[in-house]
Amino acid sequence: MLLEFRSDSLYNINPALKGGIEIIRTTGAGWESEKMAKDAIKPVAQNKKARHDYFIEETYEAGIELTGTEVKSIRLGKVNLRDSYAYLKDAEVFISGMHISPYEQGNIYNHDPLRDRKLLLHRYEINKLIGFTQQKGLTLVPLQVYFKNGKVKVELAVAKGKKLYDKRQDIADRDAKREIDRRMKEYNQ
Repeated sequence: MLLEFRSDSLYNINPALKGGIEIIRTTGAGWESEKMAKDAIKPVAQNKKARHDYFIEETYEAGIELTGTEVKSIRLGKVNLRDSYAYLKDAEVFISGMHISPYEQGNIYNHDPLRDRKLLLHRYEINKLIGFTQQKGLTLVPLQVYFKNGKVKVELAVAKGKKLYDKRQDIADRDAKREIDRRMKEYNQ
């Protein structure tokens, strides 16, 4: 990669830094340093209903096996996690019900939007998930899809279903907190 440095440039790249990229910007006040995050996470879709319907016990980050047009659709944000769930089959984890819209320019290479997709986890993580799912009342629910270092990741949760009174209690707590915040804001003005 060839970099051209000019004396009138506002940005210079520090050649001494080996791991990540450091951008050094000159301003009138002096030198400032901004380090770009290596593990930059760009959320694409979230399953808000899952946090409302389940108690989240544990979360895992999993890769996902996709075709090229599926990745392009996800980059455009055309993914829906509503009513999706994960299941174990032959010591492998699959996600079902995740809708990825077909890529518009994909023509014959497009995919089935609701096909089951394999999740990529380490063996010890799969063994832990097998233990969790054998317990009564626990299930695997995807919470969000995001890009991490250019790769699509799924945040998978081990969750326990909430009863109706638990949901009502959460709504009441949220409303009470909102009312307290509103009163504090009025008091501080």
